[in-house]
Amino acid sequence: MVTRPATGGPAALAETPAPQQREAAVQARVAELEALLGDPTDPGNPCGYQAVLNADRAAVPFSRGEGLLDDFGMNREFVPSRLGGRLDSIDTLVRVMRPVFRRDVGLGMSYGMMSYMAASDVWMAGSDAQQEWLAGSMLRGAKAAIAQHETAHSNQLVRSQVAARRADGGGFLLSGGKPVINNLARSEALVLFCRTDPAPGSRSHSVLLLNPGELPADRSRIVPHQMPVGLRGNAFAGVEFDDCPVPESALLGPVGSGIETALRSFQISRTVIAATALAAVDTSLRTAVRFDHEHRGGGWGGARSDSQRTDAAATGAFVNLLLYDSLALVAMRAIHLLPTQTSVYSAALKYLLPRILTETMYDLSIVLGAGFYTREGTLGIFQKHVRDVPVLSLGHAGSVACQATVIPQLHRLARQSWFVEDDAPAGLFRPRAELPPLRTESLSLACGRDSLSASLLSVAAAIPGRSPVERALRGLAGQLVEEFRDLRDRVLALEPADRTTPVGPASFALMDRYALLLAASAVLGVWRHNQDGSDPFLADPAWAAAALHRIARRLGAKVPDLPGECETRLRHEVHVRFSAQRSYDLYNTPIPG
Repeated sequence: MVTRPATGGPAALAETPAPQQREAAVQARVAELEALLGDPTDPGNPCGYQAVLNADRAAVPFSRGEGLLDDFGMNREFVPSRLGGRLDSIDTLVRVMRPVFRRDVGLGMSYGMMSYMAASDVWMAGSDAQQEWLAGSMLRGAKAAIAQHETAHSNQLVRSQVAARRADGGGFLLSGGKPVINNLARSEALVLFCRTDPAPGSRSHSVLLLNPGELPADRSRIVPHQMPVGLRGNAFAGVEFDDCPVPESALLGPVGSGIETALRSFQISRTVIAATALAAVDTSLRTAVRFDHEHRGGGWGGARSDSQRTDAAATGAFVNLLLYDSLALVAMRAIHLLPTQTSVYSAALKYLLPRILTETMYDLSIVLGAGFYTREGTLGIFQKHVRDVPVLSLGHAGSVACQATVIPQLHRLARQSWFVEDDAPAGLFRPRAELPPLRTESLSLACGRDSLSASLLSVAAAIPGRSPVERALRGLAGQLVEEFRDLRDRVLALEPADRTTPVGPASFALMDRYALLLAASAVLGVWRHNQDGSDPFLADPAWAAAALHRIARRLGAKVPDLPGECETRLRHEVHVRFSAQRSYDLYNTPIPG
């Protein structure tokens, strides 16, 4: 249900605090978009699953979906409010985009995320004139594209195949090409990452803001490219340059600032894409529950062995969603509340994307059985999401790039921050709490601090033991504190050579453990700081205990079985949310169908 201001006319509305008005406005926009998208299972819905699958089969953009988003004014969500749009927080952007990703990952990427990824670099590093130009273009409904990674060089950021050299008459001459760019052929703006200095080093690359339609046709060429498996309806293409002239005004930020701009913008784009991807798995869980519900006579009865197996798969997927969304929530809100620490949290979130969400979708295939191979109707969306979601973990912000972000910081974190840092602010863990304005200039490449893990210590020490579930949660939290202590000792024990050249298997294993412990810290923080009664489920220790139990097992710890109440409570919540048509994420939002 959409929260609305208190009744009583304009005077009552004026008395409503601004944060409540903003939250009501966000909920209203999400509800409006869900209503426009309609019931996805209705075969007559022009934006339902069948229409999505038809476009995917034809490998064309989902035009009806794009038209609906045009009518909604989705591009305004990507433009800062100071420039005439509605973008005021990363949290809001993700909440508005999740309904789109629940329906179609391809639509979410082609219509929204690619434009936002390009635009975020401009909002971060562009001049006033560049920002105003792009804002005006996007508010008219135009799209933007971004070209950063290098598919010919394992997506390495610093092996650019596009070089920009100074032209005699001013500006630059572009040579080389980028083979795979989403939305290039239909974008009015292109954010292009290119080499401006042949010498190696952190100042070797720059960023240009171009209008592809204004490039000279005899010096540039767009080459179509088709994705073979995932995101089949996205309009991919490459670009080739042959001494193509571009003006000095195209430079986005100072010469040589490209790598710094990219590494800072990755902190936002990694978080946004990873957080919205969860919505597709939400749909996959709902699809599996619907299939099971229909094939067990309208209920959750049936053969005991089948019932236990499918119930375990569904509740396990639900726990994985809550676990992952807890870290996503923290990463989103940290961009506003802890911007200097965001590089670690965003990388950990994106690193866990294929580890948790993709595995969860395959685990749900247990429920579908042979139905997993269905490509039509309601079930067909499951397989489409299975193909689309893994594509989101590729590219310059893929798992290896995320490891490369965190591993060099491990020793400094272990030495300076772990077990001594102050606790994270409560607002980091509250889904609908007010956020300060976004200050991208505060984003740091590495600061040596981690407040999130401090929550693991503080909450673990304060968990009461009034019930079997609370006692289980307290025991699991205590075990994870010891896992964290062991992690710190192992990081500090690395030889100096291992720290300066972190390529050994030990470093990768330590980073993996750290990402899971950050997720555990987020789970405990979300549980602890949502005890105000606004969401009884989040205040219940059952989901937090189940999430920590999964994390501890992933870490290889020996843990006792959970009390039976945990499974019962989670299974009930899965069933209730399906019947009441509410999302499976932390926001528990009403959804159609």
